[in-house]
Amino acid sequence: MKKKPTLPSAPSIPTEQKSQLLAALLDEKQGEDIVVIDVTGTCPIAEHIIVVGARGQRHAQSLADAAMHLAKEKNFISFGMEGYDGGTWILVDLNDIIIHVFQDEVRRFYNIEGLWSEGKRVDAPTGLKRESDLED
Repeated sequence: MKKKPTLPSAPSIPTEQKSQLLAALLDEKQGEDIVVIDVTGTCPIAEHIIVVGARGQRHAQSLADAAMHLAKEKNFISFGMEGYDGGTWILVDLNDIIIHVFQDEVRRFYNIEGLWSEGKRVDAPTGLKRESDLED
């Protein structure tokens, strides 16, 4: 008899706190110009969008890897990522949060922040102690 695959559980923390954890992690991994946008009610597929800059292909891939590792560690729902091999624009889909990892030129061209300008910008943490500050 085949065993059914185990699906990840629903996130155990609110989207706001989850996006702060992810933004802090991206900052810790030296992601550049991190922007968190609350698109609740305006985006049909996510509640928050995180946009982060990378210095090159390997840096972009390491940022995406770090986000996916945290998702697995915290048992967040994840639908995977796109664009990993090229590394110029990597989209990480974490169900209620979508992370766009861009190299600078591609980020300026697609202007995700402008596309979601009706969303509310959320202050992204910088220099935050990721785990200990948010769990207390």
